[in-house]
Amino acid sequence: MRGGDIESRGEKDRGRNYASSYAVEDHRDTTWISWFLGRFSFQPLRENPLIGPSSSTLQRLGALEWKKVVHQHQGWRLITCIWLHAGVIHLIANMLSLVIIGIRLEQQCGFVCIGIIYLFSGVGGSILSSLFIQRSISVGASGALFGLLGAMLSELITNWSIYTNKVCALLTLLVIVVINLAVGILPHVDNFAHIGGFLTGFLLGFVLLPRPQLGWMERRNRPAGVRVNSKYKGYQYVLGLLSLMLLVAGFIVGLVMLFRGVNGYDHCHWCHYLSCVPTSKWKCDGN
Repeated sequence: MRGGDIESRGEKDRGRNYASSYAVEDHRDTTWISWFLGRFSFQPLRENPLIGPSSSTLQRLGALEWKKVVHQHQGWRLITCIWLHAGVIHLIANMLSLVIIGIRLEQQCGFVCIGIIYLFSGVGGSILSSLFIQRSISVGASGALFGLLGAMLSELITNWSIYTNKVCALLTLLVIVVINLAVGILPHVDNFAHIGGFLTGFLLGFVLLPRPQLGWMERRNRPAGVRVNSKYKGYQYVLGLLSLMLLVAGFIVGLVMLFRGVNGYDHCHWCHYLSCVPTSKWKCDGN
């Protein structure tokens, strides 16, 4: 009898232990699921219509904010803001633009050159944005994408002689650039990042994307008496050197002005029209 009682008591204890361990595992599973789903939680649409996080969350993750860059020495935000987006819609729009613009450039020029242009254009856009927009945060890869547009334009110019239908290609590209920059005059769009990225990419295109002369590529098949003295044409060297000098000077001046706390509007009173043009339909918030 006693042995039977012990056995039955052991069965009950094992049942309680199993139930207890099951409850713990179930709690852990629920906690893990809650944590996982919490990573994909968004602000209400009335607060962020782009389906994304709050401004405070973006600040903690590394959004571009003038006060933190200048007064708290968080210069790394000039880079981290490129990889952040205000929401799912913002991310999808930028990634579609990257696919449309980037694939052709990468196929023609290689991922190393395009990666350098993309990164430096994003930083260039961040620097110009910080000089003018000092009361709000900024995120997104738009500056880097505009840098690729600028690189496409300079690549067309510096390799002008090897293209067919060059005038049509130039006009098409200029129309695309003008339309995209025109969209930047709408409120809540950081057009200074677009302009800074475009200018950076435009200059880098002259430095990194010149192509050799056609004669240089075919030099092995040419007769012995026919020689091509230079891999690149003279104007390609001149454009590349001038662009490199302007780029270095621009980055140095921009960074010095930024970390000294200079407000760009103090030196360019009309520049606010580059980012937002007030109309009867909307007003432009002060930056």
